[in-house]
Amino acid sequence: MIFVKKLIFILVFISSVAASVSAQVRVSAQVDTGKDIYVGESFGYYIILEGTNQAGLVDLEPLRRFNPISTGNKTRNSVSIINNKTIQRNVLIMTYSLTVNKEGPVTIPTVTVTLDGKSYVTNPVSVNILKPGTTDQLDLEMSLSDTRCYVGQPVVLTINFYVSADIGDFQIDVPAFTSGDFEIEDSEIIDPQARQYRLHTGVNVLVSQSRVTHNSRDAILVTFNKILIPKRSGLIRLGPAFVSADVAVGRTSSSDSFFEGFLGSNVQYKRFIVDSEPLELNVLALPDQDKPEGFYGLIGNYTISADATPTNVNVGDPITLTIKIGGSRYLKPVQWPDLEQVPGLAADFKIPTQKASPTIEDGFKVFTQTIRANNDRVTEIPPIPLAYFDAEQNKYNVVRTEPIKLEVAPTKILTNADLEGSDFAPVNKEVEAIKKGLSANYESLDVLENMKFSPVSALLGSGYTVVWSLPLAALVLSIIIKVVTNTTPEQIAAKRRRQSCGRALRRLKKISSGNVQDREEQIVSIMKQYIGDRFDRTAGSLTPDDCYNEIITAASDVDSAEKYKELMAEFEAARYAPIRADATEQKIRQIHGLIKSIEKKSRR
Repeated sequence: MIFVKKLIFILVFISSVAASVSAQVRVSAQVDTGKDIYVGESFGYYIILEGTNQAGLVDLEPLRRFNPISTGNKTRNSVSIINNKTIQRNVLIMTYSLTVNKEGPVTIPTVTVTLDGKSYVTNPVSVNILKPGTTDQLDLEMSLSDTRCYVGQPVVLTINFYVSADIGDFQIDVPAFTSGDFEIEDSEIIDPQARQYRLHTGVNVLVSQSRVTHNSRDAILVTFNKILIPKRSGLIRLGPAFVSADVAVGRTSSSDSFFEGFLGSNVQYKRFIVDSEPLELNVLALPDQDKPEGFYGLIGNYTISADATPTNVNVGDPITLTIKIGGSRYLKPVQWPDLEQVPGLAADFKIPTQKASPTIEDGFKVFTQTIRANNDRVTEIPPIPLAYFDAEQNKYNVVRTEPIKLEVAPTKILTNADLEGSDFAPVNKEVEAIKKGLSANYESLDVLENMKFSPVSALLGSGYTVVWSLPLAALVLSIIIKVVTNTTPEQIAAKRRRQSCGRALRRLKKISSGNVQDREEQIVSIMKQYIGDRFDRTAGSLTPDDCYNEIITAASDVDSAEKYKELMAEFEAARYAPIRADATEQKIRQIHGLIKSIEKKSRR
């Protein structure tokens, strides 16, 4: 009996400990070791918070030398079994990008995470940093449109990546984009053939690709640019950009000649790195002397012109005023002209407060507004000024539109005679009562009709019945349709998850059976869409690493996740470099099998 009581006590104690453990928050850290990490190459560092879905406050100071950049948070559900009891815990993963600039073993120190007033310390993580090779088959150039500018003056940073070999996975990093010294904007001159590419640090760029001759070799030029707007004065150093890439160095084949012909040969890759020269940008402060009224920060060399239609109007008639501002490649900072501050406009015209959005046309930013002359003394639309700082001449300038001549006629005041007509004359004849004629001549009350309104008669009257019955019928019908086809966001998401596998397999079959252009690009789209639909992610933003993590979390299938990631990276890289990524029937069947396997093993 005593033994039984002790056994019950032990079981109760273990259950209580398990329950208390499940209620605690545990914080740990780990590194993405799914692939080798090279000097200067960004890699994923994860802070894992188990038992909560709330992000903590992370002290990043111990990681400062690794240039930590947050790349977002993800939530997961962790399932564990303790004493045959299934325990679910919320897991939040805080993801950072780190960079190590020396080779060899490196220990990433502990960091402190504060959550709900409590402090948690992560574990240290050891990583081995490899030194990639160098090759003259890759070259990287970084250039600025100007090496001297003023605070707020846009300069164009251009990256040119030359590839003279077959490459696989590659990674581009531009430290200037994350230095904090600049506002980063997209260029308003866009190549229609450009494609979006996401840098490892999370910055999206539009990449153009062309064939060129570089260093006496045929090469693929991968190029993109961004607008940098300096936020401070002084000498700003732009560290070198770099690209690390898997370059094909040979092929391995099966020793069995029969299988060599059947399976083909495998490409051998080796990691190489190439970097650009660093740059310096001398940023000057804007002078305060001679700063004109109305200057709001435009730097460059701008022009302004205006046109108006019609120019022959009456007082109060609408006049369409069109203003064009150009002269600069970068027009995003150009604001609406402050028409209310132009003395002649404010006094003689009515200017609406609402303004239409400007448009970009043929290198000009175009503003359109309707104004109305408020008196007939107006003879012109006065010049409209635009103030800017000319960086080449180091001085402020004010340009103005040409005055626009107007002819404004006074508005005619209507009299009773105008309303009645010019031929109106009094009728000096008595109205005679004509039998069965005008009712105005009858004096009896019998001619009056009772026009009292009755709600009941209106409700039952044939004319009114149509008026109220049709909307009522439409309302009832919409309620029935809503009840029959009622769906919630959760039901829609569940349906999308259920149909994700079948939809992906049908699209693969269509590609396999037809002569489809851009096969590689469509296969990448199918692979992204399947993972996005199946695991409630945005398909367009998924990377091969994201897909790898989703498959590991949901299916715990390392082999399938690794192969899925490898194939997706191979096809995706083929869009920007001359990598051999033929979409053969064998590879399509392989992807088909991977999707079916992942679907079967997924737990959610």
